[in-house]
Amino acid sequence: MNLTLNRRGFLQHLGLAAAGLGVARLPGTGWAAFSRSGQLPRSAPEAQGVASAGLLEFLETVDRVRLNLHSLMVLRHGQVVAEGWWAPYASGLKHTLYSLSKSFTSTAVGLAVAEGRLRVDDKVVSFFPKAVPATVSDNLAAMRVKDLLMMGAGHAGDSLLDGRFVPPGQDWIATVLGRPVPHVPGTHFAYNNGATFLLSAIVQQLTGQTVHEYLKPRLFQPLGIAGTDWEQNAQGINNGAWGLRVKTEDIAKLGQLYLQKGQWRGQQILYEAWVNEATQAQISNAPAGDPAKAAVSDWAQGYGYQFWRCRHGVYRGDGAFGQFCIVLPAEDAVIAITAETNDLQGVLNAVWQHLLPALRGEGLTRDGQHRRQLQRQLAALTLPIPAGRSS
Repeated sequence: MNLTLNRRGFLQHLGLAAAGLGVARLPGTGWAAFSRSGQLPRSAPEAQGVASAGLLEFLETVDRVRLNLHSLMVLRHGQVVAEGWWAPYASGLKHTLYSLSKSFTSTAVGLAVAEGRLRVDDKVVSFFPKAVPATVSDNLAAMRVKDLLMMGAGHAGDSLLDGRFVPPGQDWIATVLGRPVPHVPGTHFAYNNGATFLLSAIVQQLTGQTVHEYLKPRLFQPLGIAGTDWEQNAQGINNGAWGLRVKTEDIAKLGQLYLQKGQWRGQQILYEAWVNEATQAQISNAPAGDPAKAAVSDWAQGYGYQFWRCRHGVYRGDGAFGQFCIVLPAEDAVIAITAETNDLQGVLNAVWQHLLPALRGEGLTRDGQHRRQLQRQLAALTLPIPAGRSS
């Protein structure tokens, strides 16, 4: 997705509202605390083998290069070891996820597959016989649910939004199905909001519920996620590709569920096989003929089912302006970030430079000095007030 767009125009066209986030403190640790409060358990970084010094360096880098983060939550071994919100954002406020919503839509598809409602090899046109164009091309006829999931639908680009990020008229399903499909499905990666919208529409077609309503008893309630909302179009279908609003800790919970291979407090919420398939590289997204760029880009490591592969054996869901759900299996860690920046690669570079070594215990000390300094800094985070005059 081209992220050099103007945020105000993006918001105006899609009807999105900025929301914020803040500092939560939960006494006690362990999953027993979660069962009482709905919050994840908390722990000191060093107790989970995490170096507070590296967390501090990350915060200092964010401030120095003006990455404009709104919130940060770091989990290790299922415990929150660091959390902070840059005022006026606060822990109890929801945040617009933009395209991080796609990972939740993918999860809904995985749940529907587990319930036997569909298969990833089902043809897309079979769900919408009244919305297909008069002439169905061979590529459109061959398009599968799996192709939508991995952004390999066969379109040359976005099949829903134009260059100004303007949604089409009333019938979004017919709009997407009516676009040319020049590539054989499954062979060409193109970041495509229309593909994810169709996944949302398919779930609603099969269940009679929006993706949002479908996820409430199957995902949100078991994970203690409440107060969510999700935008929908004139057809009453959740946008799927964007529009979900949740709190920072809810992002972390989704990451922790995937890290635990779909298990949550002893219950298999999501099939492990789906988690494995969704987070593997299903299609290449590396730029042709530019291996040097591919080696340093976290947008060129492959794409799964609405999840991006990253360097360092990591995968993530992400959204415009820096909304991240980063899962680090080797480190048994999850990082949730919300932000308002166009330098998404800069945020990830700071994660690899500072948070990754900290999670590996590099620079770990037991004297408590860095931990106390980290606590003070996390509690004092704030965004600078823009300079200017009213008119």
